[in-house]
Amino acid sequence: MTVLRTPDERFENLPQWNYQPHYNEVDGLRIHYIDEGSSNKEVVLLMHGEPSWAYIYRKMIPIFLQAGLRVVAPDFVGFGRSDKLSNISSYSYKFHVDTMTKWLQQLDLKNITIFGQDWGGLIGLRLATENVERFSRIVAANTFLPTGDHPVPEIFFQWKEFCQTVPELPVGRIVERGCKNSLSAEEVAAYDAPFPDESYKAGARAFPGLVPISPNDPAVPDNRAAWEVLTRWEKPFLTLFSDSDPITRGADKIFQALVPGASTMPHKTIKNAAHFLQEDNPEEVASSIVELISTT
Repeated sequence: MTVLRTPDERFENLPQWNYQPHYNEVDGLRIHYIDEGSSNKEVVLLMHGEPSWAYIYRKMIPIFLQAGLRVVAPDFVGFGRSDKLSNISSYSYKFHVDTMTKWLQQLDLKNITIFGQDWGGLIGLRLATENVERFSRIVAANTFLPTGDHPVPEIFFQWKEFCQTVPELPVGRIVERGCKNSLSAEEVAAYDAPFPDESYKAGARAFPGLVPISPNDPAVPDNRAAWEVLTRWEKPFLTLFSDSDPITRGADKIFQALVPGASTMPHKTIKNAAHFLQEDNPEEVASSIVELISTT
């Protein structure tokens, strides 16, 4: 297993990104995260999806800080400033959950409101249900927790094949295509920054193949166990899904129907937003989370 580390200079002078990097080591791998605000405040834990990194929260973080909250946003292994494994086969759903669980325990975060979008939800929901005592609230956005029991849209299979076969994975442009708003050339470059060349992109290429889309997938038993916890979850559970995401459309209704803590929440459909709603409507998303924390 070859471990790659993106040179620090790749992250210099990124637009709207002046946060001090922090690092923890988990099983010999360096995990990057930002940690802003007072350590004695409630924690907002922001989990990114594919193929983005913590940078996607740059427009939301100031809103949380203004509200007096502590903000922690990590990069998964294979993304952002975290270390990267060069082989696709080195990644698994369990690997990501185990790595982030150890990272969470090292930081000893408590009283957490977690926001998970895309893979940030697939991993984040596992963290919350396997470490219930650390979490106060869950906010799910354009994500799901699959057990292979329901069909996935054809667009997902197209996405999976694209990631695994395209000679050069255009990470920045992929993020831009997942937004309704246009990104500047500098913002696209910021999403490309973690990947000096194709050898760094194994984690991004691997993610679609790790989604458990059949009942015999090795991740299914753990996801079923997570659902057992969610069907008893009475803490606040809010859904913030966008109105224009073809992949996760409808998953919010499943959470709302099955999670007890979702029954009285002010769920929202974020208008004029595509898959990466953090880029399309960051103000409404962040403000909704602040309101949730202040009222529950």
